Amino acid sequence: MRATFTPELSLVFGVPRMKRLLLLGVALFGLALPHAAGAADKLLNASYDVARELFAAENEAFIKENPGVTVDQSHGGTSKQARAITEGLEADVVTFNQVTDIDFLVQNGFVAEGWQTQFANNASPFYSFPSFLVRAGNPKNIKDWGDLARDDVKIVFPNPKTSGNARYTYLAAVAYAKEAFGDDEAKIDAFIAKIFDNVPVFDTGGRAATTTFVEREIGDVIITFEAETQAIAKQYGEDKFESVVPSVSLLAEFPVAIVDKVADARGSRDLAKSYLEFLYGPVGQKIAAEFGHRVHDETVAAEFKDRFPEIRLVDVDDVFGGWKAISAEHFAEGGKLDKLYGSR
Repeated sequence: MRATFTPELSLVFGVPRMKRLLLLGVALFGLALPHAAGAADKLLNASYDVARELFAAENEAFIKENPGVTVDQSHGGTSKQARAITEGLEADVVTFNQVTDIDFLVQNGFVAEGWQTQFANNASPFYSFPSFLVRAGNPKNIKDWGDLARDDVKIVFPNPKTSGNARYTYLAAVAYAKEAFGDDEAKIDAFIAKIFDNVPVFDTGGRAATTTFVEREIGDVIITFEAETQAIAKQYGEDKFESVVPSVSLLAEFPVAIVDKVADARGSRDLAKSYLEFLYGPVGQKIAAEFGHRVHDETVAAEFKDRFPEIRLVDVDDVFGGWKAISAEHFAEGGKLDKLYGSR
């Protein structure tokens, strides 16, 4: 029971016992009503760390089309967000940057099996990929993934143990190494270990990594989603940074899902579905493109074509055999990531 209701309950004291019990029952009944009545016009979206500005704009547009609705946000590394939901964070929807974190919610009974079939494009309204942002003039001449293993290069990206953003960076680097070194696992592992060694500080999420690179001026290059590299340059000055698109990168989908356990309990399923469908509509797609995301709507994609250079993208199915295989080989306790990341 929240303290904000205490004054209302205090009004029933000092009256006859029978009447007091009757009034107390009415008051307690009233306590249940705001949550139930408000459930249909209020949502909480748990999202990834660097999506704050994107969803501030998406939410404003959605509310404009749906007067009276409120959309609250929670941001952080998606693995941390997923755990928070299982521990009590009442998010009606998730807009994550990694499939495995929604699968974690499935395993814990919060999201239904088959969630990727509920919305188009594997429940991913837009996409991006790990890309590079260097300082003006690119003083270290960083062009591709191979440069990240040089002794003179310091890299910034968040902790892959807590950040979906960083996990994509890790997987993209592995995908590059697989092409560069073939089946030589020893060389692939040495390459990834060297990249980890070149990271001076591992922040917990993508936005903190941006602060480290931009404001603390640590590192020669930050690796993050292309959308974030564009946002950094736009916010802090395009004369201070340069985008570098590597020769190949990994398709990063941004999966969305209704948190069934929460939405059904709160009666917010219809609103949750409408909200996620909005992200696929022309208004939602245009906002995503304006914030540096590549979109599926052909008309919107054509309008923003000049902002997005061509790149060869590989996907997790082709390179790793899908997310289940990745989870087992790389992200499970004692898996490849644990061995390469070590005690950092």
